[in-house]
Amino acid sequence: MFLVRSILLGIGLAMDATCVAMTNGLNYPKMKKREVILIAFMFGFFQTLMPLIGYLLGVSFSEILTRFTPIIALVLLSFIGGKMLLEAFKNEENDNNIEPLNFKLLLIQAIATAIDALSVGIIMIEYNFIELVIALLLIGVITFILSFVGVLLGKRFGLLLNNKATILGGIILIAIGLEIFISGMFF
Repeated sequence: MFLVRSILLGIGLAMDATCVAMTNGLNYPKMKKREVILIAFMFGFFQTLMPLIGYLLGVSFSEILTRFTPIIALVLLSFIGGKMLLEAFKNEENDNNIEPLNFKLLLIQAIATAIDALSVGIIMIEYNFIELVIALLLIGVITFILSFVGVLLGKRFGLLLNNKATILGGIILIAIGLEIFISGMFF
């Protein structure tokens, strides 16, 4: 049961990262393979790191983390999504050029999509060391795989959608931020 729970947890945590990875593929359909791998790696790494940090912070800070992570995710993802929307409308007038995906933007995306996983680490306090390591590795590997596939799917559709992909991507990021905020604050 532990393994099944860990796999399902990994899939659940990977969904936000996969959507953002797909958005990157939509917006940058001509990215190289190493960039696709870097995106998947960054998302997988931070989806692994955040629960570990939550685990290490322990129960004493769980209420604070649970209270503020939805707000942080909303702000970060709305900022990135809003910036993408502004660029899309600005670029629509100026040759349809999109600013290249850079490490700073990728880092913000990876942190923003993984921040809600902090609270997951707190529920892992009951795990022994081996269970913790297995769960964290499963979360990271599952996120890597799903993000990799998400980028590839986004790339395929990005070539078809052209500049409209940036608008769609911005809307998706803002929607993910709102979903994290609403589910974290009200449910």
